[in-house]
Amino acid sequence: MTYLYWVALQSIWIKEIHRFLRIWIQTLVPPGIIMTLYFIIFGQLIGSRIGDMNNFNYMTFIVPGLIMMTVITNSYSNVASSFFSAKFQRNIEELLVAPVPSHILIIGYVGGGVTRGIFAGILVTIISLFFVPLHIYSWWIIFLTLLLTATLFSLAGLINALCATTFDDISLIPTFILTPLTYLGGVFYTLTLLSPFWQKISKLNPIVYMISGFRYGFLGISDVPLIFTMIVLVLSIIVCYSLAWYMIKHGKGLWS
Repeated sequence: MTYLYWVALQSIWIKEIHRFLRIWIQTLVPPGIIMTLYFIIFGQLIGSRIGDMNNFNYMTFIVPGLIMMTVITNSYSNVASSFFSAKFQRNIEELLVAPVPSHILIIGYVGGGVTRGIFAGILVTIISLFFVPLHIYSWWIIFLTLLLTATLFSLAGLINALCATTFDDISLIPTFILTPLTYLGGVFYTLTLLSPFWQKISKLNPIVYMISGFRYGFLGISDVPLIFTMIVLVLSIIVCYSLAWYMIKHGKGLWS
């Protein structure tokens, strides 16, 4: 039975990878173009006037945040759009009637989202090399933060797809919640530039911890202690996974 579960997991995961690679012009090229514009506008044109940030060139400072922003949006949107499409087209029923546990279904879709997020992150990293040299402080912190963040937002995308009843619902969360939180998460600035009051408010934003931890892996600097980043990520993953498992196990939100 374990082998059959592995086959099911592998099938879902590979299907998800084939899905976004088949339409790579829509899934991987746009993040590369958008981040290139960010590097040119914010890094070169505006960054040259800002100067150094935490003793690093401004372009170097924003690279980890831009990579993380790409990973967050791509891992989230991949699962949200894919799972809702399967739900909308009634394809999800084929998986529900199969003898496949809920956790296999979740891991399969989340795996696809994580893979796309990592692919997009690698692409943006390669693009950044045309603008600044690569700084690496700790490979394992980069990998761990990247993996946990992509997993968290893949789960969040799955929950969005379960709660959505129309395709418009898929875009509401990224537009009105995810994008503002990401821009206010310290991608383009350090929290030390803010007043003490706004620093405390910013620390209520979970994305601050992810970008800070990821930047620490590249540059060795952070706005919050690394241990807080890991605690926020692990606890958030547990909560999101539990909610997604409960909804799928009890059939909530599986039919649009």
